[in-house]
Amino acid sequence: MSEHIFTARADGVMRIEIRRPHKRNALDFAMYAALHAALEQGDADPAVRVMLLCGQAQVFSAGNDLDDFFDPRTLSLDSPVWAFMRTIAAVGKPLVAAVAGNAIGVGTTLLLHCDLVYAAESARFRLPFVPLGICPEFGSSSLLPQRIGHARAAELLFFGESFDAHTAWRFGLVNEVCGEAELMPRAHERARTLADLPQASLRLAKHLLKAPGARQTQQIMDDEMWHFMTRVRSDEARAAFRRLGAGAASRPAG
Repeated sequence: MSEHIFTARADGVMRIEIRRPHKRNALDFAMYAALHAALEQGDADPAVRVMLLCGQAQVFSAGNDLDDFFDPRTLSLDSPVWAFMRTIAAVGKPLVAAVAGNAIGVGTTLLLHCDLVYAAESARFRLPFVPLGICPEFGSSSLLPQRIGHARAAELLFFGESFDAHTAWRFGLVNEVCGEAELMPRAHERARTLADLPQASLRLAKHLLKAPGARQTQQIMDDEMWHFMTRVRSDEARAAFRRLGAGAASRPAG
């Protein structure tokens, strides 16, 4: 288990916190493996009824840690990156996210697999795949237009520009925008309310909501992964990452 992924259980809620602020919560292999393990454990633990994913007040996640991003293991089918992605897409219990600060690349796309998302006023989202010479990932090429429509999804994915919490709410990507001090209490309150509901009914409702597109989403994620592996080796991607300059390991990669 990575020291940068913290878990705690109380009142039927398992909190999973990304805690690597000195690297802006950029995700490395160990963190992906720990997130994968935490989600599997929470889904299997009868005492856990809801899972709550969060970062800190300053940052949710800056995306992939580029030190690992260029590791050949990233592009293998048994990578902890892909294990995490498949697990969060298939988890059976409700998953709530609380977002403050930057959510970049995978920091945004993982939210498409959460059931409820609460954002602080400080939250900023970005999908910088095309400007980096790579391609959408984690099912975003399908889930995003389903959620917000083709035109809006194209604008966010093509330009890779940052957008704020109120834009995310207006587009339907977050359920509610909260003040900074209210974010975690509000997210915890909603998670505890879910934990008090009839659990078989709640999980069935989640299954029925996701079932129509679940198989398609998994196929799209696999297709995206194949294209992603091709793009990350391309001259365009290499040039884009070189432009990030020295010390790019903690910068967003997607």
